Amino acid sequence: MTPLRKRMTEELQLRNYADFTIERYLDAVRSFAKFTGKSPDQAGPEEIRAYLLHLVKDRKAAPSTVQVHRAALKFLFVKTLGRSWFDERVARTRKQSKIPTVLSAEEIKQILDHTANLKHWTIIATFYATGLRCNELRNLKIGDIDSKRMVIHVREGKGRVPRDIGLSPALLEHLRVYWSWGKPKDWLFPSGMRPDRPMERKTIRMACNAAGRRAGINKPSHPHVYRHSCATHMLEAGADLRTIQVLLGHADIQTTARYLRVST
Repeated sequence: MTPLRKRMTEELQLRNYADFTIERYLDAVRSFAKFTGKSPDQAGPEEIRAYLLHLVKDRKAAPSTVQVHRAALKFLFVKTLGRSWFDERVARTRKQSKIPTVLSAEEIKQILDHTANLKHWTIIATFYATGLRCNELRNLKIGDIDSKRMVIHVREGKGRVPRDIGLSPALLEHLRVYWSWGKPKDWLFPSGMRPDRPMERKTIRMACNAAGRRAGINKPSHPHVYRHSCATHMLEAGADLRTIQVLLGHADIQTTARYLRVST
């Protein structure tokens, strides 16, 4: 690890950034260094501008991806290197409003019916039943399933904010079947290669996408789609926005309100 990368990592840790965010920021800075061919502390506004344009024009990156890379570089230059010119010299990427992809209840049933792997089946069912983010699900431990209070403890949500969400009897029964079959010891969904660690995000995404393809669903079926589907179906069933906001762990209810646009 270079001294600069070590310093940036420490600055992120001091500010209590989530491990996932630290990993993404460091990856973005590493990509920037590879693009410029020199140490990031030797770069300036023109190199940053050229890199962001490279993401947009050459790599066809989504606006949200460009925003992450800009945020990572801003942290590096402002917080780690103490260069205050960043916001004045580096343009912001405008947010792009999109309607969330939502699967119907029948499509989700079809996906589950075509998923023979019990671990993958339970992961998809848990996504849909709880609206958890991918990182929240992969970090669940056996002790986070509280069958007495019928809640799931999300120890570290987005922004390191913990929350408890309801556990339905149906999901609890499926989790018990899965536990009896797989006997996980610590992590609820451990890595197949390294049982002492949780599954990788990439592995979970691949399992969800493969399940959708097997079922012949012509829509994305990555983990966040099940989160969108959970929220939309709850809204259609009569749940209020505040309840859904708490379930999903949204800081701003306006984020939750976007499901009004896809609710039938």
